[in-house]
Amino acid sequence: METSQLPVRLYKADQVRQGEQLAAKAMQLEMYQLMELAGQAVFDVLVQQFPEVKSLLVCSGGGNNGGDGYIVARLARESGMDVTLWQLGDAGKLTGDAALARDAWLACGGEICQPQSSIPPSTEVVVDALLGTGLKGRVRGDCAGLIQLINEFACPVMAVDIPSGLCADTGAELGPVIRAEVTVTFIGMKQGLCTGQAANYTGQLCFSGLGVEAAFDDKCKPAVMRISRDEVIRCLPPRFRTAHKGDHGRVLCVGGDLGMAGAIRLASEACARCGAGLTAVITQPDNVLSIVGARPEIMAQGWQDKAHEITRRLDWADVVVIGPGLGQSDWSKALLFHFESTEKTMVVDADGLNLLALSPDYKNNRIITPHPGEAARLLGTTVAEVEADRFAAAQSLQQKFGGVVVLKGAGTLIYDGQQYWLCMAGNPGMATGGMGDVLSGIIGALAGQGLSLSEAARVGVWIHSTAADLCALEGERGVLASDLFPYIRQLVNPR
Repeated sequence: METSQLPVRLYKADQVRQGEQLAAKAMQLEMYQLMELAGQAVFDVLVQQFPEVKSLLVCSGGGNNGGDGYIVARLARESGMDVTLWQLGDAGKLTGDAALARDAWLACGGEICQPQSSIPPSTEVVVDALLGTGLKGRVRGDCAGLIQLINEFACPVMAVDIPSGLCADTGAELGPVIRAEVTVTFIGMKQGLCTGQAANYTGQLCFSGLGVEAAFDDKCKPAVMRISRDEVIRCLPPRFRTAHKGDHGRVLCVGGDLGMAGAIRLASEACARCGAGLTAVITQPDNVLSIVGARPEIMAQGWQDKAHEITRRLDWADVVVIGPGLGQSDWSKALLFHFESTEKTMVVDADGLNLLALSPDYKNNRIITPHPGEAARLLGTTVAEVEADRFAAAQSLQQKFGGVVVLKGAGTLIYDGQQYWLCMAGNPGMATGGMGDVLSGIIGALAGQGLSLSEAARVGVWIHSTAADLCALEGERGVLASDLFPYIRQLVNPR
């Protein structure tokens, strides 16, 4: 079976379980036929990814995920592979479609074995069909031990639908988790495969709609939308030939306390590179020369205590980006005070968020861009609790602070109070100083060019992460935030 590109519509596990039954009924298919199609999809990817494999270990659990494993085992055996099947638990207690798949495996001459203390040395690929998307509690006992045994064995692992031990709704680890090289998922893309800790475990994600994806999508409203290049193109049409700089936004970037000039420099240059018509900076006086000397297009001015200078620039600006390098000194707090009552569109990042955590308020005219540590401070909780359910954390942030929330991390989330979006671009090379400053500048520039808060947030996140992926083609280690600038310019001109 041919697998397609990853879909943009993402779902919760319960939605997929209910929706696949509705889709099968609409297509006049039995559920066992869907199980056969799922097993075939996994087998097809197995042969495509590992064309030389001759020895396979299939580890099956007690539910329908285990039934998928039996079908993969049967197809592999019928193709001439040497297949060992380990059943976790009593195979005699399998019911429904999983029992039919077990019986078909036995009918073709297959044997069912209990898991052993070591994996057969001849095994070339392990197929993980232990735990499906219905997992809720912690993985314990024999299953936890088997997952650890598989992870310690030196061969590729292919996960059926989801790596065992991973939460399909949040991407959180529910105990030990299978580290797969490839994961093949079906019918509806599960949102937990795309954020949280999932990237450490899924390997290459492959999707197969099993021929019912259109009927499924018709029956189910997605819980999350994945940001795609098509959306970026829609939001960034070609400019009118008669355009002038005033048409594309006046963005004021505020920050850069002593010793942190680089942060506001990165944010303001990202803003300019992303197409803002005019970019200005308010910063510590000592920073002005280094900013203007390196990038004369940026209008930088120093500030100490004159309120009328802030008022003049704020009246001029369409959008304010505040926080990069802002610090938490008396200067920082005095500067922030002048922007607290503005109704202009704002992008708040870094120390702007840390100061917001000290004096929370609710505003709908801003985008906040916390990483998990900043999110934890804003919510008065821990990073572990934020990462345990990033969707819930993003929702709590929006309910407490208003506007649009960008919760950064692997699988960055955007939530505007109505809809979640998720970005699957990005890489570990982004874990370096200044990346968040660049993102805030990008988002500010897009808001200045007329995109709504939600559009600016999600398009900005995609451009930022995709630029980083282009940088990382030469290696993830050593990527600098400023390395993104040439790629940003390419990506904001998508045609």
